[in-house]
Amino acid sequence: MKLAECLAALADYRKMGDANPEIDRLTVDSRQVKPGTLFFCINGHTLNGHKYAEQAEANGASAIIAQETIDVSIPVIYVSDTHRALAMIADHFYGQPSHHLHLIGVTGTNGKTTITYLIKKIQSACGLATGLIGTMGASFGDYQVSVANTTPEVHLVHEYLAHMAEAGAESVVMETSSNALYDGRVHGCDFNIGIFTNLTEDHLDLHGTMKDYMYAKSLLFSQLGNAYGQPETVKAAVLNADDPVSEVYRHMTAAHVVTYGIDRPADFTASEICITPHGTTFLLNNKGQTYPVSMQLIGKFSVYNVLAALAACSLKGFDIGRMLAAIAEIKGVSGRFETVNAGQDFSVIVDYSHTPDSLENALTTIKEFAKNKIITVVGCGGDRERGKRPIMAKIAVDNSDLAILTSDNPRTEDPESILAEMETGVSGSDYQKITDRREAIRFAVRMAKPGDIVLIAGKGHETYQIIGTVKHHFDDRETAKQAILEKK
Repeated sequence: MKLAECLAALADYRKMGDANPEIDRLTVDSRQVKPGTLFFCINGHTLNGHKYAEQAEANGASAIIAQETIDVSIPVIYVSDTHRALAMIADHFYGQPSHHLHLIGVTGTNGKTTITYLIKKIQSACGLATGLIGTMGASFGDYQVSVANTTPEVHLVHEYLAHMAEAGAESVVMETSSNALYDGRVHGCDFNIGIFTNLTEDHLDLHGTMKDYMYAKSLLFSQLGNAYGQPETVKAAVLNADDPVSEVYRHMTAAHVVTYGIDRPADFTASEICITPHGTTFLLNNKGQTYPVSMQLIGKFSVYNVLAALAACSLKGFDIGRMLAAIAEIKGVSGRFETVNAGQDFSVIVDYSHTPDSLENALTTIKEFAKNKIITVVGCGGDRERGKRPIMAKIAVDNSDLAILTSDNPRTEDPESILAEMETGVSGSDYQKITDRREAIRFAVRMAKPGDIVLIAGKGHETYQIIGTVKHHFDDRETAKQAILEKK
């Protein structure tokens, strides 16, 4: 695509230089620049992309989009907001792929990864070719890409959607974090459905207050559009009736609203929930009909996730029996209440419980079927919201027979300082503090007796530990299995 055609996506800009080079890729990273690249100078949270304009030129950039004055000899297009220009040009450059897909966005503090996974499985089982973008990467069929953030940068989102559409995807389900919504990483995405899971304390280091955090997530629903179309193009907000924030989001969208819940009246509800170590059963109530549900997923939070997925998928008109059959086959999601088995006579569960609410949910679920002691290993990330540290520690201590406080991606903070802040929430309580996460897991396994349950919380699917600014290989599941084998 010629530069002039790329710029057709913009309403206002000032171009310096007459050249009209061919553009075959977009990037915000000067290290990825090569001939044919249109480089965008983005002012991020930590870096100013304008400082890398000369490096981008040296690497062969064909043109640069900027909002501050830069000194280069290639064409420069000045705009008022380079990030907004990136979204507009990316959408145009990749042929507006979201317009040709049934696009579903999932936002909320907890449950995003599991719900996107469930929707992909249900829709695929019902014959709708579905791709996924989220914490676990971008994937459709043989197309697999790892991602750095839960929701990638906006030009990558459009690129992934375009690849999936070209490969035959009819629908894509995507995790849409509050950070991504606030930063505009899904600008230009034409969502058909937005799903809200819940809102509990998290990301206050970015948003400042719970109210601002709530409004950041509301962008998904306010951007669903203001026009009503045919049934096959329905725009809908799928909201958790048990979370009071849903009433705010109901008023922020003009789209159809479908609700789900357990404790309050909703379009999709669950009753007679029975949780065991091997799965969960409940009765699904929808449109005056009741359906028995049996699934291998464990916990009340899993019931919420399934209800949300069913509510969203029902909007495509799928047979409910076919959807429930798909749910019954799903074994689980990597790092989400995942069991580690190495022939031991106690249980080990690895879960991505990195917020107070998710940790409490995991422990509440375990208490439903625990017959002996509960041992919890938990930490809090560095360079992230500090306010939840004492809360996380208190939840672990109050709901466990033995709590072990440890590291979880300390990043550039002193791990001991993080643990000291966690300890303020459990003053006078009985717990262990082991800074080294590997040793903490080994200690928990050594302490476990027959019938006990060990919960390793926080990292879930992650296969790294960030110490300083370096990622070191670390997998809770691998470490736990090794500890079990050592014990045996």
